Amino acid sequence: MEPGAQLTERAASLWLAYRLRWKRRRLLWRSFRKRRQLAAVCDRTADIRPGAILAFSTMRNEAIRLPFFLDHHRKLGVDHFLIVDNDSDDGTREFLAAQPDVSLWRTPHSYRMSRFGVDWLTWLQMRHAHGHWCLTVDADELLIYPFHDTRPLPALTDWLDRQGARSFGALMLDMYPKGRLSAQDYAPGDDPRETLPWFDAGNYMIRKQKKLDNLWIQGGPRARIFFARSPRRAPTMGKVPLVKWSRRYAYVSSAHSALPRRLNHVYDDAGGERACGILLHTKFLHMIAEKSAEEKARQEHFANSALYDSYYDSLASDPDLWCERSTRYRGWRHLEALGLMSRGTWL
Repeated sequence: MEPGAQLTERAASLWLAYRLRWKRRRLLWRSFRKRRQLAAVCDRTADIRPGAILAFSTMRNEAIRLPFFLDHHRKLGVDHFLIVDNDSDDGTREFLAAQPDVSLWRTPHSYRMSRFGVDWLTWLQMRHAHGHWCLTVDADELLIYPFHDTRPLPALTDWLDRQGARSFGALMLDMYPKGRLSAQDYAPGDDPRETLPWFDAGNYMIRKQKKLDNLWIQGGPRARIFFARSPRRAPTMGKVPLVKWSRRYAYVSSAHSALPRRLNHVYDDAGGERACGILLHTKFLHMIAEKSAEEKARQEHFANSALYDSYYDSLASDPDLWCERSTRYRGWRHLEALGLMSRGTWL
């Protein structure tokens, strides 16, 4: 590269770093201001001990999922849950308030205008998460990773600490049933992997986003069915859900990307593999048609919600997502064999 081109590239890199630093400060200030939108229902954060693994989530009307969601992540090794309830009316708030390892806040304010709940969680992370490994997930996501059935989260985070890693990536894998979505009964406490045992194994597109250095992954049944004519509009599937938090950090877009952007370096761009996990996405339970109609009416789940009206309409029509190329879930080793997760050097 010519010296002049090197100087130009260096100047562009410094300018981008400056802009992203100010963007992170603006996000933190925005979250600080949003703190007034939260009202404590039960604040048990005084019980958080040094080294505890914390989980953060914003949710609305998820009572049916909560028994298994909490049990699954407790078994992994989450010590305390910090949850924002966005004005539920199905018993979610009452159920969570009764859990001794949950600190709960409520808000009636706009989910979309809080950057889809990220502003609220960032404020809680600023106050309570500094120095802790933190898992940020939605109520319809279940984290798994290599050896998760025999090695709890503290084993993984201890290993990440020894590697000098501050973050751990995961692919969000859409799970679905065979047949109409409404025909698959699900009761609180059931394992959703038994109700939704199928997934797409190989139709994923991956791009590296130059600005934030994060991976932009699209595919799965949503891209295959709902966005077949415009797959680049399909939801992104890559996330950075597990982070050794600092009060100076901020998520940019849900848990899809974070600042500083080194937190997004959860992949090996030199041809090797880094350890990574899976977020089993259990969105497609039987109540999805009703929830999709509600989400379409509320216009709270996408920045350009009107563009997704046909997506909501398709979900409300109670589709069958299964096809002949669908793959049945058989555990983490199967996902690793398919190349969807990796143990990297964690043996």
